[in-house]
Amino acid sequence: MKQTLISFPLRFLLFLLMLAVVAAAFSFIALRYGIPPRPAQSTSTRGNVTVILDAGHGGEDGGAVSASGLYEKDLNLAIAQRVKSLLEANGVNVIMTRETDILLYDRNVDYHGRKKALDLAARQKIGEETPDGIFISIHMNAYPKSQYRGLQVWYSPNHAASRALADTVQSTVREHLQPENDRKIKRATSSIYLLHHLTVPAILIECGFLSNPEETELLGSEEYQQTLSFLIFLSIMDACDGGI
Repeated sequence: MKQTLISFPLRFLLFLLMLAVVAAAFSFIALRYGIPPRPAQSTSTRGNVTVILDAGHGGEDGGAVSASGLYEKDLNLAIAQRVKSLLEANGVNVIMTRETDILLYDRNVDYHGRKKALDLAARQKIGEETPDGIFISIHMNAYPKSQYRGLQVWYSPNHAASRALADTVQSTVREHLQPENDRKIKRATSSIYLLHHLTVPAILIECGFLSNPEETELLGSEEYQQTLSFLIFLSIMDACDGGI
């Protein structure tokens, strides 16, 4: 099949169009949710930071599943990809631990009975090999009782900046999206493997409860994903501009 190459001028125009679309999305969401305009910041600090976006689960590990059939692994990836686009459009280096529906275990070793352990070790390695990195793991919550809802952030005890970043995400979402959310950030224990072991700034965002039908419907909508991703992005930018 003959391939058509896009000329450099056209690629540049497409890039400018993408930035314009992102800027328009910023303005729309900021206006709708009453987010004040952000002062222009130098990109020098941002260029020294790499954000590692970790879409939890994947492949054989679907994570939580809603009664309507939404898989956590798919929502995690969708939100991580949205945050990635926003960050890169604003000059931030981004690494994704996964960009497709896979677990990260090595297929060349004996992985039987070890897939999850190997997957977590691979994610940890990505974090530790990025010394100027901020590790942000995206997840969904679930609970046997369906009334629980709301975003909650866990932070690593191994770096002082983790708690501040967690608090920024939690408070930003509460202020602009979930005013009734009185959840507090939590210090991770050994039950959260990545946060327990990572030494770079690291948080885990439980974006909402797939066990709650109303919140599940929101999490599955593109508009809500866009808004939530935008607020996570704003929180990260605050951390980058603050020299985390």
